[in-house]
Amino acid sequence: MPMEPSRAYPLFGGAFSAILPPATIDVSDLRPVPDNQEVFCHRATDQSLIVELLELQAHVQGEEAARYHFEDVGGVQGARGVHVEAVRPLPLENLALRNCCQEAWILSGKQQVAKENQQVAKEVTLHQALLRLAQYHTDLLLTFNQPHPENGSCHGPENVSSLPWSLGDFEQLVTSLTLHDPNIFGPQ
Repeated sequence: MPMEPSRAYPLFGGAFSAILPPATIDVSDLRPVPDNQEVFCHRATDQSLIVELLELQAHVQGEEAARYHFEDVGGVQGARGVHVEAVRPLPLENLALRNCCQEAWILSGKQQVAKENQQVAKEVTLHQALLRLAQYHTDLLLTFNQPHPENGSCHGPENVSSLPWSLGDFEQLVTSLTLHDPNIFGPQ
């Protein structure tokens, strides 16, 4: 069932919340999702949003940390081509998490990825936001998967009324992400 637009949606059992775009479906209602992830899909396109709590990768800093996570996601997905197009710092004052985030980065890139049952890899644009929460030993990674429309991302003509998500929708998710319960990170 699609969620209401423009309201804070609880994540990780209410430990976090964020504003999700319209036409969002919680993937955990459809299939199992790892405990460290919240995964959402668009009801009419192949777009998806992923929020992940990952171990802090202290061996990489700055822009290289964003690149590290982008390449790691590509490796996990078996991407055949991984190309970073841009990496830029995300001003902390724009974030609801500004009080616990030491640095933040936005990365845009492309990957050639084949779905589980397909042989042909299709190009996907990924936008990632990396929020580094060092005091919690956590890298918070938000990913917006945006397959190209020519890859047949619309599931049918009945879904034409659902507009695809935009980069602005992703940025709203990133900037609205709020921590409510630091106990999610375990004892500090």
